[in-house]
Amino acid sequence: MAGTLLFNALREAIDEEMGRDPHVCVMGEDVGHYGGSYKVTKDLAEKYGDLRVLDTPIAENGFTGMAVGAAMTGLRPIVEGMNMGFLLLAFNQISNNMGMLRYTSGGNFTIPTVVRGPGGVGRQLGAEHSQRLEAYFHAVPGIKIVACSTPTNAKGLMKAAIRDNNPVLFFEHVLLYNLSEELPEGDYTCALDQADLVKEGTDVTILTYSRMRHHCLKAVEQLEAEGVSVELIDLISLKPFDMETISRSIRKTNKVIVVEECMKTGGIGAELIALITEQCFGLQQRLHTAGVFPGMGQQHRRLQAVGQLRQAEAKQQPLIQGASGFQQGDSLAIAQHAAQLIQRLLRRHQTAGGQLLLGGLWRAGGERRQQGARR
Repeated sequence: MAGTLLFNALREAIDEEMGRDPHVCVMGEDVGHYGGSYKVTKDLAEKYGDLRVLDTPIAENGFTGMAVGAAMTGLRPIVEGMNMGFLLLAFNQISNNMGMLRYTSGGNFTIPTVVRGPGGVGRQLGAEHSQRLEAYFHAVPGIKIVACSTPTNAKGLMKAAIRDNNPVLFFEHVLLYNLSEELPEGDYTCALDQADLVKEGTDVTILTYSRMRHHCLKAVEQLEAEGVSVELIDLISLKPFDMETISRSIRKTNKVIVVEECMKTGGIGAELIALITEQCFGLQQRLHTAGVFPGMGQQHRRLQAVGQLRQAEAKQQPLIQGASGFQQGDSLAIAQHAAQLIQRLLRRHQTAGGQLLLGGLWRAGGERRQQGARR
């Protein structure tokens, strides 16, 4: 059976949901007779009519606000911004209206809206067309954020997003539209709040999403050949994070690398590392156990507590088995080696803006280290 391209998988999902539910509609720039900039809505206007596949003027704040009003009256609109970067013009409608109305109305309204479109670092595109905007919207209450990475999860996530009663920001990568694979038969959906455990491993956890999933898979092949067992997780859900899957993996490997295209300052990786440090490595809890409590303030007691903590961790240093070329217990060297390999691959593929965040509190020689590296 021939594979299905990612943009066609998205089109199939929208087509099937429009056929299943007459309340589903599409609106945006060139989504109608032109079929969308990347042909995700091709031929849908002819099939469902101009009112259900509505071409709009170049006014992102206007048609996004219209989608909010349509959702309040019972429709399930899908908004395409042609490029996700353009939706900054509709930030007020997405944050103050789409995200908050269910709560500011006391639950009288639901806003079942999908905002979708291409984004990410592309080729031969201007700065406004090559952004990762998920971090901009991450602090907005009331919305869900997902990023598809394969034709299979693109279709399943789109169908789930359309059926969800909450607003969903649906991020597609401009360089993945021609990715092809066979799709499962029949009607299926993918959970909007679950990460995808792509590969199990024991030495180091790699967290990634969107296009970086495919770069990481190439790195994993080389690392496995060197004897490093990698656990690879595609986040899928950027809000909320699937911390159950993430925590389970990191507690097993005790090391984590985050690979993303988003900005380093205030980005998805930065938020993720903060949550990992808080929930998986338990620094605050262990400092309390060692005798540092809020309000005590004495510097010598803090230093004494940190010294006790380091001595305790040195005794608990984990052993890494089967890592060719590394000494047992040399967990930091393994994580650094994996990160350097991924960096080389990103440079080789000329991934402008790609970066790595090496997170977690690695135990090496009794010292706590948190490192960051970017391309």
